[in-house]
Amino acid sequence: MPDSAVYEEMSRGDCIALLHTTSVGRVGGVVDGRPFVLPVNYAVDGDRVVFRTSPGTKLTGAAFGRVAFEVDSFDPARRSGWSVVIEGVASDISDMVDELSVKLRHLELQPWPPGDKSHWVAILAESVTGRRVRASAPTD
Repeated sequence: MPDSAVYEEMSRGDCIALLHTTSVGRVGGVVDGRPFVLPVNYAVDGDRVVFRTSPGTKLTGAAFGRVAFEVDSFDPARRSGWSVVIEGVASDISDMVDELSVKLRHLELQPWPPGDKSHWVAILAESVTGRRVRASAPTD
């Protein structure tokens, strides 16, 4: 008999903990009525996800707008994995002088792509959801 899978929704705390296990996710939004989803390197502080970018689609579509952020991991051999989705409002904190923005800009965050990534965008998580699927023990 084939293995069956276990599917479970994860708690907000488990989702936030998983955000700390990787450094690449995807931010999605809408620019001029067209959806976009683009990869970003990110850091996490509490309920905030922060990424750096240059002027362009990510900054235009994310700054002061509603966005989704997704990160996941999977193991095809074991047919298991997890996904965390954050929905919230993104803010360009590049020039903000409040204590939180300054703190967020000091997080360890080095984008992989070359170029000037001087714009800092913070997403305040309004909704954090996650799902996990994993193989269960075979049944007789």
